[in-house]
Amino acid sequence: RKNTKRVPSFRKLLRTSQIKLDNKLKNKQYKQKSAAKKYRKEQKKLREAVRDAVSRKPFPLDECKKKQVAKKWEEKEEEEDALPLDMMDEDDLKLMEDLAQKASFLTRDLSSNEPVHVKKRKHESVIEKYEKVPRRLQTEPEKELIHLLPIKDKSGIIPQAVEKPVLNVAHDEGEDTEDMEEAEDFNEEPLPVLTPEEMAAQRRQKLQERKMHIAALASAILSEPDSNIKKLKELRAMLMEQDPNVAVIVRKLVMVSLMEIFKDIAPSYKIRPLTEAEKATKVKKETQKLREFEEGLVSQYKYYLENLEQTIKDWKQRKLKKSNVISLKAYKGLAEVAVKCLCELLVALPHFNFHNNIIVLIVPLMNDPSKMISELCVEAVKKLFKQDKLGYASLGVVKVISGLVRGRNYDVRPEVLKVFLHLRIKEVELQKDSEDIAPKKKFMTYKEKRKNLSRMQRKWKKAEEKLERELLEAEASESKEKKLKLHTETLNIVFVTYFRILKKAQKSPLLPAVLEGLAKFAHLINVEFFDDLLIVLHSLIASGDLSYRESLHCILSAFHILSGQGDVLNIDPMKFYTHLYKTLFSLHAGGTNEDIGIVLQCLDVMFAKRRKQVSQQRALAFLKRLSILALHVLPNSSVGILATNRVFMQTFPRMDLLLDNESQGSGVYLPELDEPEHCNAQNTALWELHLLQRHYHPTVQKFASHLIAGAPTEGSGALPLDLSQRSATELFETYCMKGMTFNPPVALVTPRRKDTFLQMDSFVDEELNKELQQHISETVAHKPLDFAKHLKESSLA
Repeated sequence: RKNTKRVPSFRKLLRTSQIKLDNKLKNKQYKQKSAAKKYRKEQKKLREAVRDAVSRKPFPLDECKKKQVAKKWEEKEEEEDALPLDMMDEDDLKLMEDLAQKASFLTRDLSSNEPVHVKKRKHESVIEKYEKVPRRLQTEPEKELIHLLPIKDKSGIIPQAVEKPVLNVAHDEGEDTEDMEEAEDFNEEPLPVLTPEEMAAQRRQKLQERKMHIAALASAILSEPDSNIKKLKELRAMLMEQDPNVAVIVRKLVMVSLMEIFKDIAPSYKIRPLTEAEKATKVKKETQKLREFEEGLVSQYKYYLENLEQTIKDWKQRKLKKSNVISLKAYKGLAEVAVKCLCELLVALPHFNFHNNIIVLIVPLMNDPSKMISELCVEAVKKLFKQDKLGYASLGVVKVISGLVRGRNYDVRPEVLKVFLHLRIKEVELQKDSEDIAPKKKFMTYKEKRKNLSRMQRKWKKAEEKLERELLEAEASESKEKKLKLHTETLNIVFVTYFRILKKAQKSPLLPAVLEGLAKFAHLINVEFFDDLLIVLHSLIASGDLSYRESLHCILSAFHILSGQGDVLNIDPMKFYTHLYKTLFSLHAGGTNEDIGIVLQCLDVMFAKRRKQVSQQRALAFLKRLSILALHVLPNSSVGILATNRVFMQTFPRMDLLLDNESQGSGVYLPELDEPEHCNAQNTALWELHLLQRHYHPTVQKFASHLIAGAPTEGSGALPLDLSQRSATELFETYCMKGMTFNPPVALVTPRRKDTFLQMDSFVDEELNKELQQHISETVAHKPLDFAKHLKESSLA
C-alpha cells in the first residue's frame, strides 16, 4: 500500500523544528536545574555531617595506661607460653607472621589508633568512619566553635574550626562597662583634621570625578542609543547622590544632562505600548531591537519626569528626606533646575509621550509666588503657543489653564491669562480664508483631452492629474480639517473663560487681560453674542471702576466686534467715541506714554475703517485734541499721533479748515467739553503745529511741516517714502526710546582739525599785530631810547 501521507510544507517544517528546539531547550534547562538542585542537597547534607562530626570530636584513649597494661600482659605471656624461636622451623615461623598480619578482632591490639584493615576502610563514608570511633561523655561544658571552610586531601575531608572566645562572666557590670569604653576609645581612631584648603581641593576632585563619569555616560548614550539605553538607568541613579559635599551640584548636572539626552534621542513620534498580540508575534531582530529601545526609552523618561516632579513637590511642601543629604535651602535651587528642565521638554518634545503630564505640572507653576519660576513657566507656554502649528499642544494647555482659573476661584496672576494672546489661531484662520477665496485648480475633462491632446499626451496627463490629486489630498484636506476643529475647540474654551470672568469677577485683576484678549479675538466671536457683549462692555465703562487702560481695551474690543461681522448690526457706538475723547487727556509723557499704542489702534479701527459712519464735527474735534496731546508726550508718541492726523486730513474732507485763522461758523471752541459733536472744533486752528515745527526731534519737525502744508502726497511738502508708507503704530514702535537712545541718532558736527587751527592762528596773529602796533606807537612817542634798548635786548635774546 502506498504512503498517502501529505508532505509537510517548508513553513510547517520550520514551525515544527522550532517547537522541537524549544522543547529540547526546556528539557536541557530542566536537567540543569535538577542537577544543580541535587548538588545543592548533597552539599547541604555534607555540611550537616561535617558540623555534626566536629561537634562530637573523639578523644583518644590514655596511651600511658594502655602501654602499661600491654607490657604486663606481654611479660606474663612470655613467662608462661614463651617458646624459643630456635626450636621452630622456618616455615612455621613464616606462617605465624602471616597469621599475625591477618589477625581478627579477638587477637587485635585495642590500644592502637590505626585500623587494621586500611584498604577496606579506605572507601567507607565519612559518617560511618566517625560513628565507629569511641565517644567520651561530656564532663566539661561544650565549647562553642566557629566553623571554617574544610580542607580536602587524599585521605578525605579535614574539617577546620576555631574556638569562640568566651567572656568571663565573673566580672562585675561596672568593670565590663569600663572595659567596653576602653575598647571603644582604643578602636576609634582620631580622624585627620583637614584645613579649609584641603577640604576645597578634595571637593573639587570629587566633583571632577562625577563630571567625568556623567560625561562618559552621556557620550556613550548619544553615540549609540540603541545599544547603550541601559546606561540611562545608571545616569538616572546619580540623581540620588548621597555625598553631602557634592550632592546638590551633581544632581543639577544630572538633571540637565538627562534633559539634553532625551531631547536628542527622542524620536519624532509618540511611542505607544504594544498589544498582547503584537508581543506574541515573531518579528525581525532589527524590529525587536527597536522595540526594546523604545520600551527602555519610555520607561526611563517616565522615571526621570517622576524624579523632577518629586523634587518640586519636596520643595513646595518644605519637606526634608530622611537622609538629610541636602539642606532645605538647597532644595529651592534644585526645584528651579527641575522646572527649567520641564519647561525645555515642554517646548522641545510636544509630540512625545507624557506631554500632557508635563503640562499639568507646568501650568499651576505659572501662578507660583516665586517670580523666577512663574516667569520661566509663562515664557515656556508662550514659546509653545508660537511654535504649535497644528494645535494639539495649545488645546491641552488652554484646557488646563481654564480649569486652574475656575478651580482657584479666579484668584490667579494676570500673566496666566495673558498667555492666550500668543495663540496662533488668528494667523491660521486668516490663512485659511485666503486659501478658500483663491480659485481652485481645475482639471481637464475627457472631451477637452480628446480634442486637444494626442493619445500619448492624454496618457501622461492622466498620470500627472492622478499624482496631483494625491498630493493635494495628502497635504491639505486632513490637516486643514484637523486645524479648524482644534482651533474652534480652543477658542470656545478661551471665550468661556473670558465670559465667566466678565460675569462673575468684574472687579478681578484679571479683567485687563480679559479685555485685551477680547480685543484680539473679537472678530472670531459668534454673532449671537455681540449684543450681550457690547452691553457688558458699556456697563463696565459707565461704572467708572475701570482704569484708563482697561477702558481703552473695552473700547478696542467693542470696535473690533463692530468692524468685523458686527457690520450687520444696527448699533450706534457714539458712547464709545465720547469715552475715548474724554480719556485722551489722561495720557502724558510719564508712565502712560506706553498706552499711546492702544489709543492709535482704537483710532485706526474707529475712523479709518469706519469713515462712512463718522461725522465731520467728530473728526475735527479728535484732530484738534490729538494735536494738543502731541505737545505733552514723548517723541515716538508725537510721531504716531501726527501720522494719525495725516490719515484724518487725507480721509475726511474739509479738514484744512483748521489750517485757516478765520472761523467758519458760529460759536466758540470749547476745549474742556467732553462731547466731540458739540465742542465747535471748526472755530479753532491747529496752532500746535507751529510749535511742533520747532521740536528737537527731526521726524516730528518733518510731520509738522507736512501737515501745515496740507498733507500733500506729492511735491516739496510730501513725506519721504520710509515715513509715508508706515502705519501710526509702526512709527510709534520704531521711534521708541526704551533703550534710552535717541532715534535717529544725533549727528556730530565736527569741523576739520587743520582748518580750525589755521583759522585760530590767523585770528591770533591779527590780534597780536594790532596790540603790537599800538604798543610800539605809544612807546616811540613817550620813551624812544628805552624802546631802542628793548629792541636791542630782545634781538640779543
